[in-house]
Amino acid sequence: MKHARIACHGAIHEATEVNSRIKLSDGRFVNEKEVVWLPPVEPGTIFALGLNYADHASEISFKAPDEPLVFLKGPNTLIGHNGETRRPKDVDMMHYECELAVVIGKKARNVKREDAYDFVSGYTVANDYAIRDYLENYYRPNLAVKNRDTLTPIGPWFVDKVDISDPMNLKLYTYVNGELKQEGSTKDMVFDIPFLIEYLSSFMTLNENDIILTGTPKGTVNVVEGDEVVVGIEGIGELRNTIVGDTVFAR
Repeated sequence: MKHARIACHGAIHEATEVNSRIKLSDGRFVNEKEVVWLPPVEPGTIFALGLNYADHASEISFKAPDEPLVFLKGPNTLIGHNGETRRPKDVDMMHYECELAVVIGKKARNVKREDAYDFVSGYTVANDYAIRDYLENYYRPNLAVKNRDTLTPIGPWFVDKVDISDPMNLKLYTYVNGELKQEGSTKDMVFDIPFLIEYLSSFMTLNENDIILTGTPKGTVNVVEGDEVVVGIEGIGELRNTIVGDTVFAR
């Protein structure tokens, strides 16, 4: 089943998809034009993977790492479907990154890879923009690259684990202004989902609604103010947002 969190009629609602329509938890159906999409889960810790697709590492002249390159993101970065992502003035290089987001379903510590999916509740789509101008070191991204407000659209749907038969074989794609720019498959991850859960839980506790952003394949290009970016993952959905400038934020 597909789940969402939306704002409409003066309140925040849990919702599901029923026959391509949005159904609120109180039974009402609403039109998409009536709602504001929120991140589909209220996140705990957000983990992000760098260079987790060898082809993406190669396109930016790096080799894939020998162990996961993980950094943390704050919840301030997340916005919902149809939201606006801010591109700071004087920035030369801002890239989208279509990513499978794995949502943890229960407390996990010292999990073995063969048991890893027992600790997953489901999946959603994320677009983890990177502002390359601020990058000091690809292997240790500084906060300004990945942690600015509005930098990570996520959603619109959270899809239950049982509805995705093989999360390690899903097509990913990105359209910019209607033109296909990025294609890939989760089967090409350097470190797969079970490995990542085993790795992270070996030294820290994972909790319900923690999110693992699993990296992006090759095909990232610069986006500018006014661009509409749509990232999608097979079986999960499409996530749309627009790039805006500082003036939208009165700065």
